[in-house]
Amino acid sequence: MSLRKRIEHSERLAALLAWLAGGYLALCNRTTRWQVEGRDDLRSALTKGPVLLVMWHSRSVMGALHWPVADGPLSSLYDASPIGRVSGALQRRVGLQSMQMSRKTTNLAASRIVLKRVREGVSIGMTGDGPLGPVGRVKDAPLEWARVTGAPVFCYAFATTRGRRLKTWDQMLVPRMFGRGAVVFARFDGDIPRKLPDAARAALREDLRLFMDDTTARADALISHAPPVSAPPDQPRQ
Repeated sequence: MSLRKRIEHSERLAALLAWLAGGYLALCNRTTRWQVEGRDDLRSALTKGPVLLVMWHSRSVMGALHWPVADGPLSSLYDASPIGRVSGALQRRVGLQSMQMSRKTTNLAASRIVLKRVREGVSIGMTGDGPLGPVGRVKDAPLEWARVTGAPVFCYAFATTRGRRLKTWDQMLVPRMFGRGAVVFARFDGDIPRKLPDAARAALREDLRLFMDDTTARADALISHAPPVSAPPDQPRQ
């Protein structure tokens, strides 16, 4: 049986790989000199209730470590692919409430699951372009879940001066140790009404894409121009 199939069928193997990946990422988090922008705005919003946290898949690997767990729980979504199962185990490892979504789950069923979590006071984290892409193209889920829950939408991105791109569909960015990094949380101010006609949905999807690109560009700009800050973005977690 291939490693891919073994991960898909073994929670224990996924947990082991998550333990290894999590230890490495936690070490990168501690040894990187981070500059953080927008975390106070996020924390202020969390005092009023849960939020939706959206990020590009290519910049998602550090999201679990940068979420302020002390300010509110986060339930992140993952699928049953090998990298998805490892991601779910990693999320659980750092204290998040990971939630597996089958590719056969309908949008309506997924929305009901998400709405239940939000009503329980849990924020929802997701990738805007989903687990399989296309890269940089916003799917309907973020807007649909924002519409159904009424929760504010925050975008997240990180950047680092020391990192490498994986040979994945989105060229996922993975940090290396002892670099300078930036973390950006930014609130999306687009109005997402309860009733969302197709034309308005398409326009909002493009607005969110541009905002996510701007958030990512802001993180990149911070490591290019701003002085580093030695404190990590939150208490380091093992």
